Amino acid sequence: MNTASLPDKTGHYGKFGGMFVPETLMTPLLDLEKAYEEARQDPAFQAELSDLLTNFCGRATPLYYAERLTEKLGGAKIYFKREDLLHTGAHKINNAIGQILLAKRLGKKRIIAETGAGQHGVATATVCARFGMECRVYMGAVDMERQALNVARMRLMGAEVVGVTAGQATLKEAVNEAMRDWVATVEDTHYILGSALGAHPFPMMVRDFHRVIGVEARQQILEKEGRLPDLLIACVGGGSNAIGLFHPFLEDEDVQMVGVEAGGDGIIPERHAARFQGGKLGVLQGTKTWLLANDDGQIELTHSVSAGLDYAAVGPEHAYLQDIGRADYAYATDEEALNAFREISRTEGILPALETSHAMAHVLKVAGDMPKDSIIIANMSGRGDKDVEQAAKYLLND
Repeated sequence: MNTASLPDKTGHYGKFGGMFVPETLMTPLLDLEKAYEEARQDPAFQAELSDLLTNFCGRATPLYYAERLTEKLGGAKIYFKREDLLHTGAHKINNAIGQILLAKRLGKKRIIAETGAGQHGVATATVCARFGMECRVYMGAVDMERQALNVARMRLMGAEVVGVTAGQATLKEAVNEAMRDWVATVEDTHYILGSALGAHPFPMMVRDFHRVIGVEARQQILEKEGRLPDLLIACVGGGSNAIGLFHPFLEDEDVQMVGVEAGGDGIIPERHAARFQGGKLGVLQGTKTWLLANDDGQIELTHSVSAGLDYAAVGPEHAYLQDIGRADYAYATDEEALNAFREISRTEGILPALETSHAMAHVLKVAGDMPKDSIIIANMSGRGDKDVEQAAKYLLND
């Protein structure tokens, strides 16, 4: 399967993707696409990016053998790709550092971003502080309450955090406000979009900045085991950490891939965010993809214990990979994710983010039934410090 040519020149992955935006944003998107294509070929840009990823962000991240969990489950060997050890505590910094370099290249002085769980907001505030740029982060009021620690982190680094009270007051509404801001301020502002979502070239750029996850994991597993893994597992909200892990393995057809969505309270309308469970093809916030909408085309409410996974659409490349059968998409409920949060914490001494806990829940489901000579790599996309207060409400009363 040849995926190297995707997206095509119009930003499509098969029938998914594209640029569905107001006319005002077409010029900045085309300028961004051109600048990115030039930067990809520029040795000086790549050298600066590599230096920052190493010396500021903390790459390469380890590939950690979860020995006790492997023994406890009694099946496949389980490895964690430790993106939680990066500066700011999650994979999000990979993309933020790449995009701030593009913003500098474009001569932009002001940065805006959206955030759900707050990790992308923290990463954006971090790189803006590093490069001395003005920073405004839009965040749903509900998410600000359940991720108060990350709000404080952003503000300490000089970012203005703007609460969004419209609608469900979560990630979708934060994206709406960021796009409204960008329409009005395109001359001096760059929008650091935080996931593999939105109009082209964002899904492609975000994927490329996160490919380092899979590139490293591939090299590391070959060094440790002398062969490729049987299964890759990652959580999927928009899908940036998952596509970063999956993409370098797409041509390896013996490597299975599973993205894990937010099952919320179960697959009940408006109580989950599993787009591949009863979703439909549609357009949301700049891209054509798989999303949750009712029969009238109105976007449905979503729910997840994890801020950031409760988004109504999925990245277009994931929709394409599911459509052609290259990747599978499962879901974990709130209860399963919380149980995984506790299990990984107690068995391996690692607090996974609640988003990441959805992927870990799938590991707990499948690893024990796999042969002992099989190998799983699960992406530990973020650390759970930010989620301790929320998780403790559910888990420490037992």
